Parts: sequence; C-alpha cells; structure tokens
Amino acid sequence: MDLKDFKESRNVEDRRAMGGRVGRGISLRGIMFLWPIARMLLKTKFGWAIIAVGAFAYFSGFNPLGLLGGSSGTSTHVNKVQDEKEASQMKKVLASTEEVWTNILAKDGVRYKKPILVLYRGSTRSGCGSAHAQMGPFYCPADQKVYLDLGFFDELAKKHNAPGDFAQAYVLAHEIGHHIQNLQGTLSKVQQLQQRFGGQGKQANALQVRVELQADCYSGVWAHYAQKRFHILEPGDISEALNAASSIGDDTLQKEAQGYVVPDAFTHGSSSQRVKWFKRGFLTGDMRACNTFQ
Repeated sequence: MDLKDFKESRNVEDRRAMGGRVGRGISLRGIMFLWPIARMLLKTKFGWAIIAVGAFAYFSGFNPLGLLGGSSGTSTHVNKVQDEKEASQMKKVLASTEEVWTNILAKDGVRYKKPILVLYRGSTRSGCGSAHAQMGPFYCPADQKVYLDLGFFDELAKKHNAPGDFAQAYVLAHEIGHHIQNLQGTLSKVQQLQQRFGGQGKQANALQVRVELQADCYSGVWAHYAQKRFHILEPGDISEALNAASSIGDDTLQKEAQGYVVPDAFTHGSSSQRVKWFKRGFLTGDMRACNTFQ
C-alpha cells in the first residue's frame, strides 16, 4: 500500500502514553513496579510531595507510570519503531477514508462528519464503556470514535496469519464502515430490533452479522475509490485484505477456539461471507450494493 504522499489525519487521540489505565484500578504488576520507588520517596518530605502530585495526576486521568516506563495494564513489549510506523500508517489510512467518504456522501448532498481515531495500549475509556486490547478494534457510536490498540495487528499477523499493511488498513476501514452506518441511522435501527429479541440469541446475532458484513462491504467501497483517486494499491494488497477478512470469520475463529462451528452464535459472519461482501464493495464501488439487509 502506497500512502507516502498522504498527510496524517488530525482527527486522532493518541493515548498510548497513558499506560493502559481504566477506571481507578491498578494492576499487581503496576504495584510491584511502584513499591520500591514509593518506599524510597516516603523517607523525605520532598518524596511525599512527589507522591501527592502523582496521586493527583492519576485520579485526574493521567497515568504517571507512563513517565516511569511502567504500565497499569497488561501489555506486551512494544517495538517503538514499529509502533510509530503503524500509528502513522493508521493516521494516513484515516485521512484517505475522510477524503473518500466526504466525496461519496457529498454526491447525495450529505456532509460527512469525520470520526475520531483513538490509539491506545492495554485499556482506556470509551463512550461505550471500558475498552480493552482483548476486545479488538471497535467503533463506539456514542462518541463516534474508533478505538484501536495497535497490538491487535501483531495478533492478526501471528495468531491469524494475516500480515500486511493493507490487512491493517482493511481493519480500520471496516470500523469506519460502522461510522457510516451510524450516520445513516442503521446502527440505531438494528439496536432497536435486537432489543425486541432481548439483545441476544439467534435472531439478534443474525442482525449483527448483517451489520458487520455491510461494514465489510463499505470497507471495499473505500478501497475502490482510494485506488481510483489515489492509486494506493500495490501487488498483493487486495489479497491481504481478503486473507484478513477470511482469517477473522466467525467459523474460522470458532474452529480455532473450540474445534467446531456454531452458526447461530455468529456475530460477524463466516469467512466466505466476509470475503464476498468486501469484494462486492471493492468491485462495484457502490454503497447501494452493500444492502446486506435485503
């Protein structure tokens, strides 16, 4: 994927230095890291002052562990060079989605309200509650933000065998697809229907699958116009996206986790469905072709 001529989007909140704090809890690892330092500081008045300032900062939403090189959440070793490279790439992909969707929606006289991308490590807060790395990337309609722990891409490559910069771009484009659905009112309508089914179960899951497949299709629409307008694709890029879509299909993930498939429990669609809808969006470039609810 060639985005070298793209400027990074400014619609980004970078919380990676906050150390993965959620709520007011602090992990055992964080306590073990801080205790030797705290014990030393408690011996002097100046040390007490430092502790007071640190406590005030912590409960004001800033994590002092970030300055000390520790973490209050569970996180693996971060390759800072790779981390910054991926962060820059995501900001450029976001900028490309802004360009594409602004132009697509303008044709219908709609002004595109740009979402915010939140980059974090470990955990953070969202308008939809606590966000954890284990949840994977997600879109929160309450605050119109996409939450992304870049560590997910390492898991995507190593655990799901779906490496590549365009595989990563597909993931973000999918979440932006949910933002489009939110602007269209699709998410709220589906949520209302799901509540009729108690918010869970076979029928509620089936509706959620349609939501996710439409977001896959919208990500394909983005790829169509990003290539048409900016010529970002390089050999193998679409294969990377299709491989990623296939690797995180519900049937594939269920087989890996439990050895068998339960279709009624699907919430994102099968591997073949996800590939099909991304391809439909990419080949047609037409949002109307993405009606997964018909």
